[in-house]
Amino acid sequence: MRHALNLGTGGAYADPRTLVDLVVAAERSGWDGVLLEDYVVYQSMAGVATADSWTVLAAAAVRTERIMLGTAVTPLARRRPWHVAREVTTVDHLSGGRAVLGVGVGDLEPGFTAFGEQTALRDRAARLDESLAIITGLWTGEPFAFRGRHFQVDEIVFRPVPRQRPRVPIWVGGVWPRRGPVRRAARWDAAMLGFKEGPDGRDVDMQPDDVRALVEEVGRLRGGSLDRFDFVMGGSARTPDEGAARERVRAMAAAGATWWVEWIAPCEPEVAFATVRRGPLRT
Repeated sequence: MRHALNLGTGGAYADPRTLVDLVVAAERSGWDGVLLEDYVVYQSMAGVATADSWTVLAAAAVRTERIMLGTAVTPLARRRPWHVAREVTTVDHLSGGRAVLGVGVGDLEPGFTAFGEQTALRDRAARLDESLAIITGLWTGEPFAFRGRHFQVDEIVFRPVPRQRPRVPIWVGGVWPRRGPVRRAARWDAAMLGFKEGPDGRDVDMQPDDVRALVEEVGRLRGGSLDRFDFVMGGSARTPDEGAARERVRAMAAAGATWWVEWIAPCEPEVAFATVRRGPLRT
């Protein structure tokens, strides 16, 4: 089991220097990865200061040596995929091959609604899938062209390619047991489904039995092979009862989780740094 932090990019964390310093502190405190949220307007809070995730990750890449750097998640439906391909490649080179691209359809937040982006779930999902085809096609470094419903790319060669081969890992976010995210995740490198849909429609934490069912379903969709595939679980703040929290992590690992993610909400820097410096819940 590896351990990552999930950090916001707004409010108290909108200062990019603070975020970079938190990533550096995370590496020194034994964390294996940091995942930044990716918003234009942080969590739909009107007027709240917000930092750009991939710019922060680029800065963090040159100040760290081993920690994985990625997003949870970049909503590709409101991004130009060729720009994302270039941004992620740059972070991968700056970090020596430590980038991860976390993707999802995105929530209906101002990054979509205020700028005239397509908001229907079907359209967002289609744009996400086309974007992934374009990004990974460009990352081959070979002549590439694409014709889709939402995007068109005339033949072009994209250089340099990412440091990681065959490419930067793609982690797919979503909610269990919705079919779209599960099927999409199975086509790529990780299922980042830390939450499931509760009986009242609200997202609730995954349980070990949910993880086992997810592992079984992804294995079926991948023809029985889970080689080099990750199950990224968690995403909530650590509970005060550290013993119970550690036991939960142990149970999730036994069920098949390969990464555990802890959320640290934007807060005063001294509190954030103290929380980061506790280190992960190794079992």
